Amino acid sequence: MQIPRFTQRRARAALRFALSYYITIGLSAALGLLLISSAVHLFVGAFAASAASVGVIVCIPPDQPAPRRGKFWQLLPAALIGLPLFFGVQVLHATPVHLGLLLVPATFIAFLAGAWGKRGLPIAVSIMFAMIFSMAMPGHSTGGSALSSSLYFALGAGCYLVWATLANAALNARYRVQMLADTLLSLTSLMRTQSRQFTPAAAEERGRHAPLIGQLLKQQAALTDQLQMARNILLESPRTPRRQQLAGMLIQVLEMRDHLLACELDLDTLKAHPGHAPVLDALREVLDALADEIEQLADALLAGRKPPPVESRRPQLAVLYWGEDAPPSGNKATPSPAMLARGLANRVGNINDETLRLIALARGEAKPDLAVVRAAWQMFVSPTAWSWRPFFALWRWDAPPLRHAIRAALAVGSAYLLSLGLPWGTHDYWILLTIVVVLRGSLAQTLERRNSRVAGTLIGCILAAALLSMHAPVAVLLGVVTLAQAVAHALAIRRYLVTAVAATVLGLVQAHMLNAELSPAFDVIERMADTLIGVAIAWAFSYVLPSWERTQIPALVARTLSAQVRHARVSLGLGQLQAVDNEPELEWRLARREAYDSLSALVQATQRSLSEPRAVRPPLEPLGRLLAHSYQLLAQLTSVKTMLLLRRGRLNAEQIRAPLMQTAEIIEATLIANPPATAADAPCTDASPGPVALPDPFESDLSPWVLRRLHLAASIAMQLRDDANQVLRPPNT
Repeated sequence: MQIPRFTQRRARAALRFALSYYITIGLSAALGLLLISSAVHLFVGAFAASAASVGVIVCIPPDQPAPRRGKFWQLLPAALIGLPLFFGVQVLHATPVHLGLLLVPATFIAFLAGAWGKRGLPIAVSIMFAMIFSMAMPGHSTGGSALSSSLYFALGAGCYLVWATLANAALNARYRVQMLADTLLSLTSLMRTQSRQFTPAAAEERGRHAPLIGQLLKQQAALTDQLQMARNILLESPRTPRRQQLAGMLIQVLEMRDHLLACELDLDTLKAHPGHAPVLDALREVLDALADEIEQLADALLAGRKPPPVESRRPQLAVLYWGEDAPPSGNKATPSPAMLARGLANRVGNINDETLRLIALARGEAKPDLAVVRAAWQMFVSPTAWSWRPFFALWRWDAPPLRHAIRAALAVGSAYLLSLGLPWGTHDYWILLTIVVVLRGSLAQTLERRNSRVAGTLIGCILAAALLSMHAPVAVLLGVVTLAQAVAHALAIRRYLVTAVAATVLGLVQAHMLNAELSPAFDVIERMADTLIGVAIAWAFSYVLPSWERTQIPALVARTLSAQVRHARVSLGLGQLQAVDNEPELEWRLARREAYDSLSALVQATQRSLSEPRAVRPPLEPLGRLLAHSYQLLAQLTSVKTMLLLRRGRLNAEQIRAPLMQTAEIIEATLIANPPATAADAPCTDASPGPVALPDPFESDLSPWVLRRLHLAASIAMQLRDDANQVLRPPNT
């Protein structure tokens, strides 16, 4: 019996997820919780184990796959700041007014950690967990009992810091493989979307396909974020042959992304030409086949297998029929569709070549470029040390982290005041916990968490009620708590709905184990009511002191334009062809990374703005054009850079030297300085690239094609400047 193809794909996707770093880090955190709480329970007692488990849970949110260097310091702030707040809540537990006076300013301070971006947000959650779970502990009337609870908390937190640091070091080799495999899978998704772009215009019209540009931008941004996470781990200390092999494969992925972006060049012209539909179909099949090869490579890496060899698709590309080479208008400066099709096929061929090198590296049949790997690892790994600079920079009224901290403090204070008047005040902390996990820095993220939290809590309550009604033994409940912690931590970023289900089961089962005399049915009903109240408060306060994306767009646009200028200046320089070391190449790689990172930040801000009220949204249409033109400019410059690096023997350096410098100056003057009103007013000299006769790119000098790319890049820069002006235009004009 043959398994349906859809079922096979779902099974492969499930296996990949089971072998991913999400599951590994979740299991590591859950195992640490189980070992530490069990050991404390065995040697000290049940109460000490419950307090120590809170210390462990507080330190878990920032525990993510990370470089070995600095892992301990990444986790330490959660324990150092959480411990005194845990103690303070224990001391003030019996005095609600004083406890509220501690909760509000502490919440403000905790959410200021958002100034450190992705590194700081888990710390903020950990600090809030320390206070909220301290409220969940049985109250104490004496400072001595509060001190003993805090000491047990410190014991659990300290043990987990050691456990997480050692586990991260032990799993470092596995994390490197998993990060690379996840990056490869993100690349294949982008390749398949790009291959769908090869659908001829007539076929798109018949099939009424939606434009793919939005999906491409979203996947480009996701790949950029994934690449930085992979860089941080794969490029750290690549001293062993295995690490060098994996780092070399990651660098190949960076090259493939550039070649894939260059496939956008001249595509619209070809799609509008009906005679090249068979060629586009063939190129789509080749790109899909290459994506399948890379997907199999990712599966082999996750399973620890040696990937199978692959055959080159160059022969398949060589037999394609291109049609007539004469341009339709008879103008030699206008490339014929056949020339454009052959150029596109060559770019697909470059992806084929990079795929062969990638798999040869994975099979051990090729050696990585150690000069690039060793020189790049310190340049491209994110810093692990904590700096005070973000903290000093956030004291502006329009700073989003500051406004979010004020918003969160007001929400927590209002929720705590409301919880004091509820008839089921014994578990008031559940409302605060819901606010902490739902209220995000943007409205889009808050709405996503809101829906997932309500649905997840409802499902989790039903599951917990069914489990507790069975009166399962303590050993079973302990296993459920461990499993729930693993699932909650593993899927916190990937699938928050599942995290909400697991966290609800975890909270209800832990509460039952600590307070077995209470009715499980009442706990379930109470949790559902508290969740709805917490979600409503978080949703309402997301409109208090809002940081609309429109206020952040100008800074992101300025960063994008600056990054484009720097990338153009470095890409169009001839220094790399004349240098005796790899310093110019490193400078270009840094400029390229900043260009992609700036675009990723702008794409994400644009996506988040879609959930905001229409009246405060930024101008989406010019933003979309700006993003599209930015990637087009990157594609043109990437094509020029590829010819400078790989086809330097077929270039006339004297002919292109002045146009390269002139184009870089034009792009800088257009994007940064006072731009000309129209393209006709742009500065131009005799060296400025313009339309020239284009020979066959596969048989003669490539310099005219470089000049054409430079001319197109300058034109796109003008369009990009116009898009930026429309985006930055005041709303009332």
